Order: sequence, then C-alpha cells, then structure tokens
Amino acid sequence: MTKLKQAVDTVLRTLCIVLFALLILLVCWQIFTRLVFNDPSVWSEEASRYTFIWLSLIGISVATGERADVAIDILVKKLPAALQRWVTALAYLSALSFSILFMVYGGYLNATLSWNQANPVLPVNQGVLYLAVPVAGVLLTYYLCYHFVRIIAAREEATAPEEVQVEL
Repeated sequence: MTKLKQAVDTVLRTLCIVLFALLILLVCWQIFTRLVFNDPSVWSEEASRYTFIWLSLIGISVATGERADVAIDILVKKLPAALQRWVTALAYLSALSFSILFMVYGGYLNATLSWNQANPVLPVNQGVLYLAVPVAGVLLTYYLCYHFVRIIAAREEATAPEEVQVEL
C-alpha cells in the first residue's frame, strides 16, 4: 500500500505543478489581452477559474496524503497515547464521512446533473468541469483511509509531525 501511495503522490504532485504552470500562463494571457489589446480574453478567465479549482482540490488531497493538512491537536497531545490514537481515528472517520457523502456522492450527483449543460465560453460541458469535486473526494478518501489504517495499526503517530517536509 505504501508503494501505491508513493506512486499516487508522484502523479498528483506532477499534476499540481502542471496545473499551476497552466494557471500562471492563463492569468498572464488574461492580463496581456486586457492591458495590451484592451480586449480581455473571456475564455482565459473562465479557464483559469476552473484550473484554480482543480489545483486547489487536488492540492488539498496531496496535503492530506502528507499529513500537512490543518490540524489543531493541542488537546489530543495531552491525552494518553492509546486515547490519542482513538480520538485521531474518530477524526479521520468524520473526515471520511464528509469526503464520501458530500464530495464523492454529492459531487457525482452535481456533475451528472450538469453533464449535458454546455459551457458558454469553454469547449467542454459543465459536468466535466464539476468533476473536480468527486475526483478530489476519491483522492481524499484514499488518503484518509491510508492514514486511518496506519494509525489504528500503530504504524503512524496519532498526531501529525511537528514539521512536515514536502519533497517536490
């Protein structure tokens, strides 16, 4: 399972870098057309908005995979080690419930409802653009399950490390 996680991490980090580079290019084009041609590009604004959404949601998944997500565990650290593990497991189960119910299921429903809806500016339908939420929900669910299992099996600390270093 660790090798699969490392492979998924590598793919997602690369995807985030590509999306960030694309976002920079889209925003630069938007600024260029606005200032030089005095005729702002409509499609680049819409494309940059959706690129930012995809980048943010995938980035949240990567941060969760690295346990670099926001965690206020000052109270958890004061508990005995065995109880820390169960409280953290409960927190992961809560996050898993949210991820599965709202992001995967709700996002899927939203994407399917808008699948045949044309985007007036971009050459893709709205459903494709809305797929960011269920895709990120699946990724988030994977990472949450990975850490949940490792925490329960005592292969990972219950509280996040003080300093998380992300390698690019």
